[in-house]
Amino acid sequence: MNVLFFLKPKQEVCVLHRGNTLRQGIEKLRQYGFTAVPVIDEEGKYCGTITEGDLLRQVLVHEDRGEWEHILLRDVMGRETRRPVNIMADMDELLQLAMTQNFVSVVDDRGMFIGIVTRQDIMRYFAKAYRALEQRAEQ
Repeated sequence: MNVLFFLKPKQEVCVLHRGNTLRQGIEKLRQYGFTAVPVIDEEGKYCGTITEGDLLRQVLVHEDRGEWEHILLRDVMGRETRRPVNIMADMDELLQLAMTQNFVSVVDDRGMFIGIVTRQDIMRYFAKAYRALEQRAEQ
């Protein structure tokens, strides 16, 4: 099984651009109810993931909402960057990353962001595989 089977393509994913402002980031996370969103650059390359914690830290420092228009996400993103997987990644690699994050970003060989795989989809795959093993063992 490969990543493409589970891929939620970029067009269907909420993303932010590293040139977006703090205000835009806060609004998008609030609008969709997400706790983290992939961030891409002007060319579409994956830059990392911004979390609500990254944004909250900035809100606490810059309480004046007027300042939020002048703070860019590229300056807000935390030091911890969630590692993406290459489109050719195997399920074990996806599982390892999904243990610590809600989704895994997927990139092509050029580092271009092409979509995500959700933890829920990965868990479904392994649960189905486990049930199939149990059924075979019972036979």
